[in-house]
Amino acid sequence: METARKLSAPAEQALNICPFVVSAWARLLQVAPTLLASVETDLKQAGLPPTQWYDALAALERAPGGVAPSEIERHLLLTQCTTSRLIDRLVADGLANRVSHPDDRRRQIVHLAPAGKALINRMWPVYAEAIERHVGKKLDGNDAQALIRILEKLA
Repeated sequence: METARKLSAPAEQALNICPFVVSAWARLLQVAPTLLASVETDLKQAGLPPTQWYDALAALERAPGGVAPSEIERHLLLTQCTTSRLIDRLVADGLANRVSHPDDRRRQIVHLAPAGKALINRMWPVYAEAIERHVGKKLDGNDAQALIRILEKLA
């Protein structure tokens, strides 16, 4: 087990932080991008788009009445610019449709297109297998539940 980064005594007292919390933070920042990169590689090798596409399309699937771009932005934790480009690409590829909001023509609503639903169905088996390979094979059910509890505290 990795030992916690040792802070100087004055720093520990001034910050009042457990050194294991600092190590946990650093490890979280290291592990998440590594796992995501592994899953992205599996999708790419299968000729599929990145996880952001799946996550955006899945958000649209959960909202049959459509979703405002700002909701996708919040759900995926993306910047407005990145969300806009992602939606533009999904629409250009025929995976989603963009329409004006019925109450406010300045706002838009994004809907899942049939091709988007088909892509979700093609991506999920590969995505699920990647999650299983990179996470599920390393955590048993108890570990996974403990991780969920810990991450919920951070959320």
